[in-house]
Amino acid sequence: MADTVREIERKYEADKTTQLPDLVGVDAIATVAEAGTEDLDAVYYDTPDLCLAAEGITLRRRTGGKDAGWHLKLPVAPGVRDELRAPLSDTPPPELVALLRSRLLDRELVPVVRLHTHRTVQVLQDAQGAPLAEIAVDAVRARRAAAPAGGAKPAPAKARWHEIEVELAGDGDPGLLDAVGRKLTAAGVRPASAASKLARALDETGLRSQASAGHEAGPDGRPSEGATKGSGKGGAAGAGKRGDTAGDVVLRYAREQVRAIIELDPAVRRDLPDSVHRMRVATRRLRSAFRSYTKVLDRGVTLPIGTELKWLAAELGVERDREVLTERLRSGLAGVPRELRLGPVDARLRIWSERRRAGARGQLLAVLDGPRYLSLLKTLHALLEAPPLRPAAARPAPEVISRAVLKDYRRLAGRMEAALAAPAGQERDEALHGARKAAKRARYAAEAARPALGGPAKKFARRVKRVQQLLGDHQDSVVARATLRELATQAQQAGEGGFTFGLLHGREEALAADRERALPDVWRKASRRKHRAALRP
Repeated sequence: MADTVREIERKYEADKTTQLPDLVGVDAIATVAEAGTEDLDAVYYDTPDLCLAAEGITLRRRTGGKDAGWHLKLPVAPGVRDELRAPLSDTPPPELVALLRSRLLDRELVPVVRLHTHRTVQVLQDAQGAPLAEIAVDAVRARRAAAPAGGAKPAPAKARWHEIEVELAGDGDPGLLDAVGRKLTAAGVRPASAASKLARALDETGLRSQASAGHEAGPDGRPSEGATKGSGKGGAAGAGKRGDTAGDVVLRYAREQVRAIIELDPAVRRDLPDSVHRMRVATRRLRSAFRSYTKVLDRGVTLPIGTELKWLAAELGVERDREVLTERLRSGLAGVPRELRLGPVDARLRIWSERRRAGARGQLLAVLDGPRYLSLLKTLHALLEAPPLRPAAARPAPEVISRAVLKDYRRLAGRMEAALAAPAGQERDEALHGARKAAKRARYAAEAARPALGGPAKKFARRVKRVQQLLGDHQDSVVARATLRELATQAQQAGEGGFTFGLLHGREEALAADRERALPDVWRKASRRKHRAALRP
C-alpha cells in the first residue's frame, strides 16, 4: 500500500506584494528558518465530468520538490486530508486507482489541469529547533490539460494567482495553525476562497462550469452529486422537512447508506479501524430499508439488489466477525488466572486468528476489485437516479412510515414470543438469533423514520437496540463456544490439552444463560403499548 501522510493545513489569498508578518512568539514559535525555494510541476487527473473534484478528492503526478511522485488526497475533515503517495510512473498507479473505484466505477482518468508552482518556504520552529509547521508563499500558473466538456465555448485556458499555505508538521497541535491564522488575518491576509489549488484552477479555467451539466446527469447510471449526498455515517436520516412525502424520507435514508458505502470503500481497502464494520452496517441498513418500506419502493426492483447487498455484507462479515470473535476470546483469556492457562493457549489463539485474517483480507480485496461489486455499485447509482417509487411514496410521510415501523415491530414480537417459548439448547439459540435479526430490522426502520416521526422513533430505536445488543451478545457466545470447541480439539490433537479452552467454554455458557434470564425483562420494557402508540401519527 502507498505511504500515507496526514495533511492539516490552512490556505490564504496573496499577491505579489504580500509580506508575511513576523511570526516569532506566536504560540510556541521561537524561530522562523528560511528553507529556500521549489519549482513544482503537477498534472491533475479526474474523469471528464470531474467526479473526484466534486467530492474534494485530488489525484496528481508531481515533479520537483522533496516529495515528487503520485499523490492521492482524500478528505478527512475541513482542512484535513490524507495524502497517499506512490513513486513516479507514466500512468496512475493501480494501488491509488483502486482506492477510487467506488467513485470512478469503470470510467477513465484523464489529465484535466496542469499547475506550475514557484514556492518559497519557511519553517516555523520551537525553542529546541523542532519544526512546528511550514509556511509557503506560492506563485501559481494553471492551464487546462483537457478541453471543456461537451465542446462548449472554451473559457480562459490559463490562470495565475498567489497564495499562502500553512501546513502543520507531524502530529502537531492544530491550535498552532489557528494562532498563525489570526496573526495573518490581523496583517490583512484573507482566508482562501477555494479549498485547494485544483478547485481554483478548475473555476478560473472554466472546466468546472462546463463539466457540471454532465455531472448532474452522470454516465453509467451514476447519480447527480446531490443524489447521494448525506452524512456518510449511517444512523438516522437527515432532518426532515415539513410536507415531506414517504418517498422523500426513504430515499434520503437510502442515499445516506449508498454514500456511506462509496466513502468507506477506500477506508476498507486501506484497512482503517472500524471501516469494515461501518461499511457492513451501511449495506445492512440499506437492505433493511428495502425490506421495511415495500409500500414506498417497488419490491420487484429492490429484491435482487437486496440479494447483492446481503452477499456484500457476508463478504465484509468474514473479516469483521473474526475481529469481534478474536477480541472476545482474548478478553476471556485475559481473565483466566495464570495458573489455569495450561499449554500455549495464547499462541494457539493468535495463530488461529492470524491464519483467518490473512485469508479473509485477501478475499475481501478480491471482492472489492471484482465485477460483481462493480455491478452492484452501478445498480445502486441507477436506482437512486430513477427510484422505483410506488403510489404510497407520494403520500405524507408520517402515516406511511409509521405503519412500516409498526409492521416490523409486530414481526419482532412474533419472533421474541417464539424464542422465549423455545426449549433450551440449539433450538432456543436459533430462535434467539432469528429474533436478533428482526430486532435489527425494526431498529433500522425506526432510525430511517426519525425525520417523519421525530422523538418517538428515536426512543423506539433506542429501546429495540437494547434488545438487539442483548441478543447479539448471546449469539456471540454461541459462536465463541463453537470456536472454543475447535481450539480445544486442535490442542488435544497436538498433545497440549484443552483444559483452558474448556474453562472458557463453561464461562461462555454461563454468560449466555445470564443473557437469557435478562431477556424477558428487557423485552417487556421495550414492547410496552405506550411506546407503540407514540409511533402512530
